[in-house]
Amino acid sequence: MLQAVLDMMKYSLGLLIFCFLICNDALLAQDDNFDALGETSAALNHKVSKNYTTNFTLRSRYFLHQNSFGYRQQQLDVFHYSTFNLNLSKKLGLGIYYRNRDWFNSGSDELRLSQQFNYTKQQQNIRFGHRIRLEQRIFDSFTDFRQRYRFSINFPLNGNSLENANTHFTASLEGLWIVSKNKAPLLDKRTTAKIGWQLSQDLKFETGLEYRLESFNVHTKNYLFLLTGAVCRL
Repeated sequence: MLQAVLDMMKYSLGLLIFCFLICNDALLAQDDNFDALGETSAALNHKVSKNYTTNFTLRSRYFLHQNSFGYRQQQLDVFHYSTFNLNLSKKLGLGIYYRNRDWFNSGSDELRLSQQFNYTKQQQNIRFGHRIRLEQRIFDSFTDFRQRYRFSINFPLNGNSLENANTHFTASLEGLWIVSKNKAPLLDKRTTAKIGWQLSQDLKFETGLEYRLESFNVHTKNYLFLLTGAVCRL
């Protein structure tokens, strides 16, 4: 019992420190290159077979602060991922993604193709994840190629394991490298912290914060995202 309490205190402290780092970065970045946005998503997951899973997601992104506070829709995204289990710890994924900004007069629409590799390792009740993702992003007037690496940790906030937990915490750090013809390469960094609640066996709700440092090798832009989403398993 004492060990469980100590573990909970340790995880809670880590969560608070991580969220503080995100908010602190965002507060330090509050200048003309800082915006706050929200992202709300709804996802459907379906396990077709032992080694094949599909995902369909609809996501809305909107500005909450851009020079001043106020709501303004930026885009709607719809995407699909097919995931193939190679073994218990390794997965391959293929995705297609469509982003609509034309409806909201906020930029070019985008068609995106994705390929990714996931590797996870579990130690006691903490899961560590590594993800490599390649993306080809097709805009109206150009195409860019984005390479991404993400490191994540996931652990329960109650219960003895992730499988039995009603509440869990996820944190991640991600680096991005973007290249395109006739443009300088760009570097981005993303820091994310989320809490998830298992509302039922097939329904999960998540909320959190994500801080993005974009194009920091050329002209830095800062974004703070408020994330909310629901995941339903069919």
